[in-house]
Amino acid sequence: MDIYLAKTQGFCAGVSFAIDIVDQALAKYGAPLYVYHEIVHNTYVVNEFRKKGVIFVEDVNEVPEGSRIIFSAHGVPPQVVENARKRQLKFVDATCPLVTKVHNEAVKFSQKKHETVLIGHRGHQELIGTSGYVEPELLHIVEDEEDIDNLNIDPQAEVAFITQTTLSVDDTTAMIEKLKQKFPNLQSPPRSDLCYATQNRQDAVKELARMCDIIIICGSPNSSNSNRLRETGEKAGCESYIIDTVGELDINLLKGKQKVGISSGASVPRIIVDELVEYIQEHYPNAIVHNFENPEKNIVFALPEIENTLK
Repeated sequence: MDIYLAKTQGFCAGVSFAIDIVDQALAKYGAPLYVYHEIVHNTYVVNEFRKKGVIFVEDVNEVPEGSRIIFSAHGVPPQVVENARKRQLKFVDATCPLVTKVHNEAVKFSQKKHETVLIGHRGHQELIGTSGYVEPELLHIVEDEEDIDNLNIDPQAEVAFITQTTLSVDDTTAMIEKLKQKFPNLQSPPRSDLCYATQNRQDAVKELARMCDIIIICGSPNSSNSNRLRETGEKAGCESYIIDTVGELDINLLKGKQKVGISSGASVPRIIVDELVEYIQEHYPNAIVHNFENPEKNIVFALPEIENTLK
């Protein structure tokens, strides 16, 4: 058996950014430390932080006045920030800088009074956060092409679009083309809102699909980018599965398979992938592991000054 590891493994820069902020705050101030929503969508990461005294909340009103809180990598709507200030909470924003870029685009389109189509998954934390930066009367959320057909906007109106950063590249491209056909004056962001990590990981899975009999994606059920990876492998014609922990893998799936591909979501720690490889090698001792150079190895986001925010 040959095991092929996708060239993108471990945390993306945005996830590392958020996790490092929590680690630094814990080291400097200790527990309890509050985090609004899961810092990233990964069960292992969240459970490890809970062990260290991090308390995850879905409402800032759950946080005692004057306490310290960190906003998750997915971003939060302005109202959450305002509520945190009202409660005199000491906060730092761990929103991924690429998500912040989308927030800024949303504000600019609203200032220009453009009807703004937001492509994303309803209920996902990132989409909830981004929605808050669009004037409510100008906001139109679409999840698929059928939603675009049902948009009740004058075709000649000034219409713009923004997207969640973790969507399927291929599906989003198709939806944008449909928007362009429906709205001749469609305004687009200066650069794609889909983040580099999303693009790289989906491209890497397509490469695996061309050479492998089966693909295993490491990722949590609530991770958008991880679920898109499984879908990408499946759409490329390769049997694909997603697991949160090694214990979820049915080893019988590998019977008769000669080439196994392994990829992971942008919020998955490398230890999960390593444990999966070890587990497979326990059952297939002669399995050979193939690695590729990671194109993201030098991408880093500068951290904010924790002492200047969580005082």
